[in-house]
Amino acid sequence: MTTLHNILSDSEKRVYATDTGTKMHALLQHVVIDKEFEQGDQRLIQKIKQHPELLRFFVKTAKTEVPIAGIVQNKFVSRRIDRLLMSDELKTIDILDYKTDLCHDTYYGAYVAQLREYARLLQQIYPDYTIKTHILWTHDFSLENII
Repeated sequence: MTTLHNILSDSEKRVYATDTGTKMHALLQHVVIDKEFEQGDQRLIQKIKQHPELLRFFVKTAKTEVPIAGIVQNKFVSRRIDRLLMSDELKTIDILDYKTDLCHDTYYGAYVAQLREYARLLQQIYPDYTIKTHILWTHDFSLENII
């Protein structure tokens, strides 16, 4: 079967992923689905609603584009978390990172390392919290639990 992934060159794949990712991040940043309240791009809202496991990440209390900085492995890092859901009551933090890649394998190791870095930074600030990380693959809206 011929797919877009098979047709595009490596350079074109990177450009496609970057362009698509930038646009998708901008749209997802404004999506809220909370009981009777909905905000944002209706196409995305409908896609998210088709995957009930995603709904908890798009409530009003979820934070988007959360800046974080600190020291990891003796170097200063400054990052931005796509979406963060925190419960002081349960002492949990869930990180959701959007990825637009058509092929999960290409940069998978780097993505896992990125999410581990986010978790380490947050663990320094919230040592008593359980931190979990997840990837939302936006080409099919599947959710992958990482750590």
